[in-house]
Amino acid sequence: MYQPAEDSYLLQEYVKEYAFGRVLDMGTGSGIQALTALKRTNVKEVVAVDIDEEAVRRLQQGIKEQRLRKIKVIKSDLFDRVEGHFNLIIFNPPYLPKDDVDKEFSLTLSGGKKGNEIIERFLKEAKKHLNENGKILIVFSNLTGKEKVDNIIKKNGFKFQQIDYQKLEMFEELYVYEVY
Repeated sequence: MYQPAEDSYLLQEYVKEYAFGRVLDMGTGSGIQALTALKRTNVKEVVAVDIDEEAVRRLQQGIKEQRLRKIKVIKSDLFDRVEGHFNLIIFNPPYLPKDDVDKEFSLTLSGGKKGNEIIERFLKEAKKHLNENGKILIVFSNLTGKEKVDNIIKKNGFKFQQIDYQKLEMFEELYVYEVY
């Protein structure tokens, strides 16, 4: 299960601002984005999705203990088991380029050989689940390839704007995009 880090906290700031109506948190991990969206009074429902059974179990347990409403958690490989349309889809994808790694690293951090294969799969399906005027918030690293991600977004019929940027120590940079 992916524990919140710089990318999570950067994205969280925009979830606070953008979340309304029906919200989908794809790759929910710890549930930080789903729980942030749930706090917004104009959010009607949050659907939190993860492929990792342990992440799903832990989030379901936390929801039950806190007696939270308006949220459901689904174990799914991206949109495979997701139904309906959303006003906002949040995605903090695994985006590091790697393929020969252990399973846990692969699920939480590896976006495939190039680092953008998961993002590409996500964007191919996302449009089918967005309401009219719906938006996607996505965070990714320069290690994924900013130009590659830009091209994948355009290739899938979306427009986008970069709404934030953060330079991390050493060589990594994070980008937050609003995709529509």
